[in-house]
This record gives sequence, structure tokens and C-alpha cells, in this order.
Amino acid sequence: MQKGITSIDGLFVGHWTDMQARTGCTVVLAPGGAVAGVDVRGAAPGTRETDLLRGYNAVERIHAVMLSGGSAYGLDAASGAMQYLEEQGIGFDTGAGKVPIVPAAVLFDLAVGSPNVRPGRREGYLACASASADAQLSGPIGAGAGATVGKAYGMQSAARSGLGSSLMELPGGVLLGALAAVNAVGDVYDHHTGQLLAAANVGGRMKPLAAMAADLSKTAPGTNTTLGVIATNAALTREEANKLASIAHDGYALAIRPVHTSMDGDTIFALSTGGIRDVSFHILLFAAAECMALAIQNAFV
Repeated sequence: MQKGITSIDGLFVGHWTDMQARTGCTVVLAPGGAVAGVDVRGAAPGTRETDLLRGYNAVERIHAVMLSGGSAYGLDAASGAMQYLEEQGIGFDTGAGKVPIVPAAVLFDLAVGSPNVRPGRREGYLACASASADAQLSGPIGAGAGATVGKAYGMQSAARSGLGSSLMELPGGVLLGALAAVNAVGDVYDHHTGQLLAAANVGGRMKPLAAMAADLSKTAPGTNTTLGVIATNAALTREEANKLASIAHDGYALAIRPVHTSMDGDTIFALSTGGIRDVSFHILLFAAAECMALAIQNAFV
């Protein structure tokens, strides 16, 4: 099994997938809590609890991240994660009870499969109940079940995409893992070789999008979005986690062309389980883009 984000102690991944409707959701559970940050680059995001992760707010640790299909409807899957975690006694202690902190982001998959089937509270709960360290981490599953790329020539020509993950082992036992649900308007490349991995199928052949000459006027805002999680066992502050999420967006730029368009809601969450303290933060930043780019590419392996 390919190594990925669940190689990091304290993180578990679960999915709910409806292959017929081509939609689903994916949760990254951190039952012990994780310091978290976020960076939203796309101009058409659908998110929940992202403001909470800014450096000046009170709650520092989260307990899960929910990635979901279903467009804005899919944000309700985070409620199912909250229910699951509450039942496990996991959450931020308010003194009047524990409140699980579950940031979420969604992608648009309503134009494939059935637009009337969307992940919600029940589906988010089931994703959590299935979470493990041995979860499948690549392919058209969970939040990637209805993901597509290469949409400049219309949905009829779009390439099927999915979920991908990667893991990098850095000096001192530091691990850096990434998970991505790839649902971009652009094409996907192997940034090491320049090989085109996924693009529109026109006349039985892949037709790459020439970014400078592209006419995206008929592509509706918000109908694309790549969602990512980058995580490490290194101890980070919340400000560092936010920076890690920011730099990981360079991985989107390496693998997806064009990226961060007005039609995309590209979002990355960063998690730190905090096991290793003697770490060069700069090494993590140097590796972040590579790690995320590999996760995106692995969605097509």
C-alpha cells in the first residue's frame, strides 16, 4: 500500500462514497487534537470554521478536517463528524461540555452523477466511523468520487480525477504527508518530467489547456476546487501551520495548470500532531510544495 498521510501518528482517514451518484466525503481525524492552519486561494471557496484557524483566535487545536463533495450542501458533513467526536468524548472543553472543532471545505461535483445526492450529516458520521490508519488514499473515493479535471472544453470532455496522497520522510524522523481531492478546471502534470497526466478528452486524445489562450467564460464560478490537507509530526505553532498551508499551495501550481482561477475554490489545511520539536521549519516549507504536488499526481496513478 502506498504510504500517505495516515503514516503520521494520530491521524486517521475515512470515506463515505456513493459511486453511482459520484459523490462522497473524506475525513482526516485527529482524535488527540492537532494544531491547524488554513490557506484559501481560490476565488470561489466553500468552507466552514476557517476563520477559527487564524493566528489571533482562541481555539488552537482541531479534531478533524472534513473534505466533501456536494458543493455547499456538503458542508453539513462536518456536523456528522462533530456528532461522532462528541460521542467519543472528544472536543474543546468549554466547561459546559466538549465541542469538537471540525473545519471543512467542499468541492463541486453536482454536474456528474446525481445532483440530488449530496454528503450530509449521516454521511459525515459514516466516514468517521470508517476511519483508520489503513484507509485507501487514492482513486475516485470519498471527496474525490466525483472529481474531474480539464474542463475548459466542457464537462463532456472532462477527465475523471480523484483523491491522492503522498508521504515524505525528512531528517530527524520528521514526516510530512499530504492528501488532495483534485477537482480543477486545469490540467494535471508530472512536474518532474513535464508529462501530461490528465486533461480534456477531445476526439479520443488528451487536449491540454493553453492557459494564455483559454476561454473560460463559459465555466461557472465555484464549479471547480482542489482540496488539500498537509500534515506533519513536527511541533508547529498555529502561525507556522498557517504558513505551511500557504507554501503547500505552490504544490498546486507545480501540478495543476492553470490553478487558483476565479472558477476554483482551492483550499489547503495544515495539521501538526506535535510529536517532534527539534525541527527546522524551513526544511518543512521547502518540502511542502513537493509533497502536495506528489499527492495530486498520485490521484492519477
